[in-house]
Amino acid sequence: MAALADPTRRKVIDLLREGPRPAGELAQAIQMSAPALSRHLRVLRAGGLVQAETGGTDARLRLYTLRPEPFAALQAWLDQVQAFWAEQLGSFKEHVERTRKDTP
Repeated sequence: MAALADPTRRKVIDLLREGPRPAGELAQAIQMSAPALSRHLRVLRAGGLVQAETGGTDARLRLYTLRPEPFAALQAWLDQVQAFWAEQLGSFKEHVERTRKDTP
């Protein structure tokens, strides 16, 4: 969650949803220097949200891709939270409706 708290990192995630990209292309799309973006990519890698793979013939070129597992786990947790609050709000609605009927 901490890795996703920063708007720049969320923008990186949005760009990577379209497909793998090299760091330079990400930096250019976000209009950020390569060293600054590198710090954000390091946080995303440490959080397990993205991975870097060497790209083909040039071992220096790294393609960044999303890792789907953490997002699936996050979605499962959000589904549980949503179900909890839907149940709570449903109970509250029933309580308000009962209270209104009992009030003269």
